[in-house]
Amino acid sequence: MSTNDPKTLYNLANEQATSGVLHLRFQGRSRDIALDTLAINAATPDDEVKMAVAQFLDVALVSFDATVIERHANGNLTLRPEAVFG
Repeated sequence: MSTNDPKTLYNLANEQATSGVLHLRFQGRSRDIALDTLAINAATPDDEVKMAVAQFLDVALVSFDATVIERHANGNLTLRPEAVFG
């Protein structure tokens, strides 16, 4: 089991996180990743959050061009695709 295993990430995010959780929606899947695991915090600028996630997932940074980051009052983040209406 690797640290990129969804169940391991969920457990880390919900049991061991001290600085919050990033909820990620990417390629049709959802996962929670502890901010500690990404070496970021709630105040990290958007471009650095996206870079940390891209490195963690071993994907190109351009994969997150059409995404937005929502910052929640509890210190958690959500990285998700932009909503397209119309």
